[in-house]
Amino acid sequence: MTKPKYQPPKVWQWNKASGGKFANINRPVSGATHEQTLPVGKHPFQLYSLATPNGVKVTILFEELLAAGHADAEYDAWLIDISEGDQFGSGFVDINPNSKIPALVDRSGGQPLRVFESGAILLHLAERFDAFIPKDPATRTECLNWLFWQMGSAPYLGGGFGHFYSYAPEKIEYCIDRFTMEVKRQLDVLDQHLDGKQFICGDEYSIADMAIYPWYGALVLGRLYDAAEFIEAHGYKNVLRWAQAIDDKPAVVRARKVNRSWGHPAGQLRERHDASDFERRTQDKLES
Repeated sequence: MTKPKYQPPKVWQWNKASGGKFANINRPVSGATHEQTLPVGKHPFQLYSLATPNGVKVTILFEELLAAGHADAEYDAWLIDISEGDQFGSGFVDINPNSKIPALVDRSGGQPLRVFESGAILLHLAERFDAFIPKDPATRTECLNWLFWQMGSAPYLGGGFGHFYSYAPEKIEYCIDRFTMEVKRQLDVLDQHLDGKQFICGDEYSIADMAIYPWYGALVLGRLYDAAEFIEAHGYKNVLRWAQAIDDKPAVVRARKVNRSWGHPAGQLRERHDASDFERRTQDKLES
């Protein structure tokens, strides 16, 4: 029997059962669902996050700042388990009313500042430390062009392609084709731009690289949605070269472990409060 075609009603009604894998946390309204006070550590920066691509952007910048000698960039990283709805706790909503990770509280000045949206956090920290953002006005503009390109493009990769290819309760050919076409177009944009360039802004490693790598780098390296073969990632040679160069950076290796709660225990550092935590407190050490 042929399944009847869906016809949208005149007024949409929320069906809690239609959310697929994320039905228990997705809802069409904002605000806190429960009281939950967030912990506060000893460092100037308090990060509340998870090691999704958006979360990894920020831990890369923190670890690169520390590696570059910015000792006052020390941070506490607290895990926000989005599968359990931690992002809807009252404390988190106070920092980010949009209930998305990552969120940051900057306590380095007289008045604590909340910073939400990963691109805003990268820009805030880069300006705060005058690091990983080009000083030349033209190159700085180019850096910001690509930072905001990523922020505008990622919903197609994550919310579109990733959702329908990996998470939706059924495979819908039209949706997968639509978003695959767009993701491959974006990869081609990036591949052509990187032709003859070491990094996004030429020879200068910047927050643009840190924003784009956890999404597009992880995708072509086979770490996102298990989709590298499907999108023929091997064909984007410039993106692969660039992604591998960033992937090999010691600060990036560390950053990918922070606020991670899945995968091999050696790659999980659920909370990060000190540089020594990478040697002493990864999940395999805690379980041994």
